[in-house]
Amino acid sequence: MSELIDNRAQRIRQLKDIVMRLHNGESPDTVKPILMDLVKQCDAGEIAAMEQAIMADGVPLQQVMNMCDLHADVVRDLIRQRDHGPIQAGHPIDTFRRENQALSNVCEQLRTVINAMSPTGESDELALIRSLLFDLMSVDTHYQRKENLLFSCLERHGITGPSKVMWGKDDEARALLKAAASTLKSSLSGTADPSATLQSDLAAAVSAVESMIQKEETILFPMALETLTEQEWAEIWVQSEEFGWCLIEPGAEYQPLDDDIVSPCEAAPGTADTQTTPVTLNLMPPDKPQGLPEKTAADSGNVFTYPTGALSFAQLGAIFTTLPLDLTFVDADDRVLFFSEGPKRIFQRPKAVLGRKVQHCHPPSSLSIVEQILDDFKAGKQDVAEFWINFIEMFVHIRYFAVRDNDGKYLGTLELTQDVTAIRTLEGEQRLLSYETNRDNAASAASD
Repeated sequence: MSELIDNRAQRIRQLKDIVMRLHNGESPDTVKPILMDLVKQCDAGEIAAMEQAIMADGVPLQQVMNMCDLHADVVRDLIRQRDHGPIQAGHPIDTFRRENQALSNVCEQLRTVINAMSPTGESDELALIRSLLFDLMSVDTHYQRKENLLFSCLERHGITGPSKVMWGKDDEARALLKAAASTLKSSLSGTADPSATLQSDLAAAVSAVESMIQKEETILFPMALETLTEQEWAEIWVQSEEFGWCLIEPGAEYQPLDDDIVSPCEAAPGTADTQTTPVTLNLMPPDKPQGLPEKTAADSGNVFTYPTGALSFAQLGAIFTTLPLDLTFVDADDRVLFFSEGPKRIFQRPKAVLGRKVQHCHPPSSLSIVEQILDDFKAGKQDVAEFWINFIEMFVHIRYFAVRDNDGKYLGTLELTQDVTAIRTLEGEQRLLSYETNRDNAASAASD
């Protein structure tokens, strides 16, 4: 067994050294023959471990993302694929793969239309492109399930590098699809010449989607099949419907055993030894600091007691559900411990995030901001950070609060997210009860 482990570690080191030569400027034609014999002995997990080792050596994520396409092209047809046996219809991997097949079909159709497109862009051509591009943009649903569910489970096994790289490449594909949609919109409205620019933008978007399909099929999915437990596949299956499906409906053959369906809180490692007793969340805006009462919150049977009152856990849960804002709490070790679950959440939060490092819940493009907020809160430099954005016809206010105890010790960060679209429209005063006004404000805000 030790010999097998040593051989695996040696192959990973050799892979890393050879791939770094590739990225340091050596020609793929020169490097590929050297890789051939080595990669034929490797599985997808070793390719992923090589990528993670490169990042562990301090190579910046963006540089690894730039490397990704290059070394993926070299090893694409050489990786040794293990036989994992038949996969039942409806298993998460089966669904991912069927979605990839549907996406590949759309990409092929789009390429055919692009190559045959007339210089002036006839209306029927543009209409067909619009329909196909709409289908292709549903890849976002596929990516979200992968990023929030599959990556979350892989991270429990220490596999973080490839997830970060793939999330970054997903975002590149999203950006290219958005650019193509914008160019198409201009072409349809007659404000731009629907020729070379549209063809170029569409081709780039199609290539990005196809490239990710190849990475998933040859590296990500085989690695996941080798790594994840039946309980984790069951967890992914249970939560997948929250995100929906991309172009296909899942099969119904796969049904996890009841014993394999567990709460993400139970499945996620690293949460049991963080905060096992209730904590009091003390929000301390810099303009009005307040200390904790002498008596702290405690769990008395089925009642949450506090110096200013007591609530049953049913009442407390209902309050969280009723609040017109979303709450997420990240502990001092940067793990997501809790989020409120109302009927109208602004940003989707699958239960798979529980126990997950918050850094792994964000795309690489926003990671530096997340880390700066956490670092400033931990160092006591700041207590509040806020942002406001336009998001799907909503004006969203996002605030982060440092949570500290009586002695100022950092306990974690609380995120509050609220749709303030209707609030921004308020003028004057309303002192009389009027349910109609509330409904009118909401309807007006939604239509603006």
